Amino acid sequence: MPALPWGLSAFLTLALALVQPVFANGSLFQRDDTARVALITLPAQDAPKPRGGGSLYATHDTGFFAPRAPRISPVPQVGSSAQVARLRQLIESAESRRDGYDAVQHGAKIKPAKPPTQMTLGEIYDWIAATPRQPHAIGRYQFIPKTLRRLARELKLPRDIRFSPDVQDRLADILLREAGLPAMKQGDLPRHAFMKNLAKIWAGFPTSTGRSYYHGFAGNKASMSWAAFDREMKQIFPGPA
Repeated sequence: MPALPWGLSAFLTLALALVQPVFANGSLFQRDDTARVALITLPAQDAPKPRGGGSLYATHDTGFFAPRAPRISPVPQVGSSAQVARLRQLIESAESRRDGYDAVQHGAKIKPAKPPTQMTLGEIYDWIAATPRQPHAIGRYQFIPKTLRRLARELKLPRDIRFSPDVQDRLADILLREAGLPAMKQGDLPRHAFMKNLAKIWAGFPTSTGRSYYHGFAGNKASMSWAAFDREMKQIFPGPA
């Protein structure tokens, strides 16, 4: 067999030297549960090292990505998820009705430029400041400015957070807790007393007189009867009143 040219012989020698370690285990490929992958590994000294002792994708000052958005402080559990969901719906029926999370108080002559769920808290605060002497109740639970700011501070919400349905629900859950829902669940607060507390928070609910706790104030009135309110609440929270 004729000798190979020197250049080709040197190339083949180099190629065999490079692939020999790959075939050392008997196969160029190793099978796992999902695919066949080439056995190519970097020497330990050449492997990329994460900064700050964590993942390359961890949120550090020196990491590759921007810091995470501020976390919303948790709200203590106020009842079973099904009960809370039904109670939220009942508040909606008394306060915001078909507009739900995008509701704006009907007496506001100058409405926000965008639906509330597309606004940030900062944009809502700016709208309130720019439109004095008109009602500003907003969202599914018709938060008034003073209450909205207080609840947002409690959850440590920044101005740039969106007034999303989830954020609105979390804010409302604080009010449910303050109305005594945990105590009522434990049997320490009668249902009718709890309903009165709810009426002190949401003007659309009636008291046992059939009128809103805020009847006549800024045009407020109950949007349902006491009998209807009691019937709905008994379905959510069965037991003695």
